[in-house]
This record gives sequence, C-alpha cells and structure tokens, in this order.
Amino acid sequence: MRLILLYAHLIGFALLLGGSITQYLTGTLRINSAMLWGAIVQVVTGIALSAPLRDGDEPPSAKLAVKAIIGLAIFAMAFFSRKREQVNRGHFLALVGLTLVNAAVAVFWK
Repeated sequence: MRLILLYAHLIGFALLLGGSITQYLTGTLRINSAMLWGAIVQVVTGIALSAPLRDGDEPPSAKLAVKAIIGLAIFAMAFFSRKREQVNRGHFLALVGLTLVNAAVAVFWK
C-alpha cells in the first residue's frame, strides 16, 4: 500500500510541476487545473504517507513537519488563486520554487 501511495504522490508532483511549466510557457501566469489537482494529490497522499510505519523506518518528525507546512502553503497558494485570470509573477514563481524545495527536502533530508 505504501508504494501505491508513493506512486500517487509522485504523480501529484508531476501534475503540479508539469502544469506550472506548461502554464509558464504559455505566457499567462495562472493556476491551471493540473496544478490544483497536483497540490491536492500531494497533500492527501503526503498525509497518508506520514502515518507511522511501526517498523523503525519512520522519517524524522521535523522532516514531516517541514514537508507538511510547505505542502499546505503550496495548496493554499494554488487553491485561493485558482479563479484569477492571471496571478502575480512572484506568486507563481514562489509556488514553483516551493514545489522544488519540497521535493528537495524529500530527497536530501534523511
């Protein structure tokens, strides 16, 4: 079950990052549905993945807290801006940057 959740989590990342790159290349910075759904999938599967494993291989609590805060910030930035025709460039780039930082935390923080 854990591998299925991890796979879904990676799909959420792909939706979020791919949707944002696609939107950036169009020249109109807005939150598209791929970005919103990617953020939703990331938060839901991230919460499910943070459940205790009970086999001694749990990730550090601080790492989970940092990832949760970043994930919720990404979701909030996408959700509350989803109906705007265009978002501020800084807002959009911060959303992409936080997505990349969240992935870096997952990969490099052991």
